[in-house]
Amino acid sequence: HTLRRLIHLWSTPSRSPNHHDLLRALHSSDDPLPLLRKLAEVAGDASRVHELAGNADCVPSVAGVLLGEGLGLVEMELAARVLSSVLLARKEDAGAGGDDVSSLRNPRAVSSLLAVLKGGTLESRVAAAWVLESIASSGAESKLLVAETEGLLPELLRLLGDGGEGEGEDAALACLAAVSSHRRVRPRLVRLGAVPALGGLLARQSTAAGVAERALRVMEAAAGCPEGRAAICEDAAAVGAVVGRVMGGTAAATESAVAVLWSVCRLFRDRRAEEVVAASNGLTRVLLLMQSNCSPAAREMAGDLLKIFRVSSKGCLPGFDFNPTHIMPF
Repeated sequence: HTLRRLIHLWSTPSRSPNHHDLLRALHSSDDPLPLLRKLAEVAGDASRVHELAGNADCVPSVAGVLLGEGLGLVEMELAARVLSSVLLARKEDAGAGGDDVSSLRNPRAVSSLLAVLKGGTLESRVAAAWVLESIASSGAESKLLVAETEGLLPELLRLLGDGGEGEGEDAALACLAAVSSHRRVRPRLVRLGAVPALGGLLARQSTAAGVAERALRVMEAAAGCPEGRAAICEDAAAVGAVVGRVMGGTAAATESAVAVLWSVCRLFRDRRAEEVVAASNGLTRVLLLMQSNCSPAAREMAGDLLKIFRVSSKGCLPGFDFNPTHIMPF
């Protein structure tokens, strides 16, 4: 039956491949490569990928390829690209076709995606990172499955550096943000050098607003552990880059930036960080933030920061209403 289906598919070039037939054939094929090529063609077509994403069998069928033994890099790359396109399309369609990634929550599947991160093309590495982000976002245990796979976090940081000013950075940061929301992951991420990498990205003026927001989210997670706060305080450039993002970005980015500064200046009480914030015109930025339509959480943290700098500057802000606040942003 599989042979007849394949002959039928290849003998009718005038019509587009039927993804239902392709997925059925994939279940029983000993050579998934030609089928994956056809599926990748469908997944790469913006007018057809949503139909493929609506098929509940798509993710389990393609995930089955990643679970196989003796798989070549080309097959793994194609599987990653199909899965990435489908999962991103489902997010756009608010979960059409289901958002169950249980078939991917498997060490072998994660190892296959890691192999793509290590040896694939940039396009395939980006796709693998998006698939890993979907896995990590599906639960606390899944975050650890991804983050604690040996060699995976360094590869995400490498993608962050290799990705240029585009999709590579966004995909790497999305996955890092997903895994770093688990407290156990943060110290290891810090030890691998996440803070200077994030600081460099935030300092770059050309960094897109969405990328900066994700980077600040990861930096905020890093600031949620003692190792992260210490690393941030030791990196004056990173502190200055965060100060530069207090205003002018998205509301979420602003709140994350203030939370990082609150952590190192108010919670950690680091004099070095306070001096960098002051030297980076941080006081003016925090004052402007207080006058903006920021969130209550950002306003409270900004109030705490202003109290610190009022004391440091011996009352250079008379008449400003400093309302004592004591909150934990984590």
